[in-house]
Amino acid sequence: MLISFENVSFGYGDNSIFSSVTFSVNEGDRAGLIGANGEGKTTLVKLAVGELSPDSGKITLKNGMRIGYLAQNGGYSSGNTVYAEMRDALKEDFSAVERLSALSLKLSETSESSHEYAVLSAKIESLNKFISSRDSFNADIAVKTVLNGMGFKDMYGQIVDNMSGGEKTRLKLARLLLEKPDLLILDEPTNHLDLPTLFWLEDYLQTYRGALIVVSHDRYFLDRICGRILELENGKLNTFPGNYSKYKILKAEKVARIVKEYGEWEEERAKLSDYIAKNIVRATTAKSAQSRVKQLEKLLTENAAEKPCLPPSPPLFGFAFSQKSYENVLTIKNLNLEAGGKQLITGGNLKITRGDKVAVVGDNGTGKTTLLKAVMGGNPAIEIGRSVKIAIFDQEGLNLNPENTVIDELWERHVNFSQTETRALLARSGLYAADIQKKVKNLSGGERAKLALAILQAENANFLLLDEPTNHLDLPARESLENALKEFCGTLLFVSHDRYFISAIAGKIVELEGGKLNTFAGNYLEYTQSKAEARPAEKPLGGRDEAAEHAKKSGYRSKKERAETERKKERIRDIESEIAELESEEAELNSRLSDPAVLTDYMQVRELSGKLSQIKNRLEALYAEYADMI
Repeated sequence: MLISFENVSFGYGDNSIFSSVTFSVNEGDRAGLIGANGEGKTTLVKLAVGELSPDSGKITLKNGMRIGYLAQNGGYSSGNTVYAEMRDALKEDFSAVERLSALSLKLSETSESSHEYAVLSAKIESLNKFISSRDSFNADIAVKTVLNGMGFKDMYGQIVDNMSGGEKTRLKLARLLLEKPDLLILDEPTNHLDLPTLFWLEDYLQTYRGALIVVSHDRYFLDRICGRILELENGKLNTFPGNYSKYKILKAEKVARIVKEYGEWEEERAKLSDYIAKNIVRATTAKSAQSRVKQLEKLLTENAAEKPCLPPSPPLFGFAFSQKSYENVLTIKNLNLEAGGKQLITGGNLKITRGDKVAVVGDNGTGKTTLLKAVMGGNPAIEIGRSVKIAIFDQEGLNLNPENTVIDELWERHVNFSQTETRALLARSGLYAADIQKKVKNLSGGERAKLALAILQAENANFLLLDEPTNHLDLPARESLENALKEFCGTLLFVSHDRYFISAIAGKIVELEGGKLNTFAGNYLEYTQSKAEARPAEKPLGGRDEAAEHAKKSGYRSKKERAETERKKERIRDIESEIAELESEEAELNSRLSDPAVLTDYMQVRELSGKLSQIKNRLEALYAEYADMI
């Protein structure tokens, strides 16, 4: 056991955040901590690392345990270069190798028969054991591997203090990976990572020897990394085995079971109460009624059922428009785009037609947000089609007036709305009576996002531009937004690092790479598969791929070999097609299981959960077969 919480409670003043939280983390655990915004995830993490103290209960840590903690926007201050700072994380390893070299040199100059020789030999043996246990000889390789994987390949000489906030948070994570603490606690580690870095981090963490607690809204990340889900809801902590997808099934089953049991209990209570009320005053039935009184007392005490506390209803987003656009919505011809003196796009071309839902992907700094702003702001190389009405979601919320209240911010834009209409739209978007008189500058990230989405819905635009719309939304809100955008009949161009979101929405991918706009006419799964196939195979370390060279030289394949190749290609196409269909069906089932109306229907939940489990098993088999064939 590395850390344990026993009946821990915490609050700010009279506001209780959570109570009676009990869980433990053992060596090698991979736990994902989830919950709606404001449930106390970051608070629980700060209790674990000692930044806060519990109001009651006990937190126990293993003696000598090292904890590494990445805050959401972890500050980092250093006058060092990126490379020097990361070398400092492994300074013991570099120092040990240097000492070994110095001692070995000294030993070579010392007489074997002397006492000093024996002392030096003992020191060298001890040092070799230390170096071997930590793999210190490869410390420099480790530094470069992590830096390159985390996106710092061309930034070794960059001074840390001159970096952006997101880069500093990313560098803090890189340092933690190098330090290899016994327990690594990461609070929203994927926020500042582009897609290639995300995939690299997931692969790296799967081989990480320490334990992990991850606070994340990234469902792909939770699925690939976590073997257990800790959920904070209504001030309580619940534990579910498995990754996020498994949690969705188990949570739906649990809610349905509780609702069913409480319904049966309530039915029995009502039946007994009704009998007693009708018969207690009658002489002929009073004795029978008294026995029912005892049954009711027992039902209310010994067999009392806890009233189900259903998950709070997520926001209910919806996007509509009054006028349909013409077929050609956006045409980009020979676009040259720069920002801050940096050339981002050269000769870019793109065509989007009515109904397209297009995701823009690419490394950080390639110009994704700049492209959306260019579409919104106008550019000679950008042509907007007839009857196209554009509305944009800005991830920074820069178009919001910080001094306005929430209700005024929406009302000023749509003065024809009644107060009832304005309040109703805000409520559907997850902003209620307690929120609408807050000033915009005092809103949390999630509240600002919901306000921006409320404004976006009110625009009735047929072409939506979205820049990281899920960044500050909790998981239920993300899933609600996905459902709304899937039902949206207009055109969509969006930037997102949320791979689950991209997979659910996009039917076309635009990749920004090397200053070019590369269009892929397929969904996200097909795009990632094509990227993997296009990636050059790694050659064996220190040698040639002799079999490949021989095949290349001879160019000969037998009829049987050619037939086998064709069979394999056909099977790969079949697998890809079946995976796409199953993932689409999986997304639909997950959406239905998020519906509060469905959660109260025990039989329906059982049926949907069973289907979802079958799909999961089939997908795992297909993924394994696909990996073997490519």
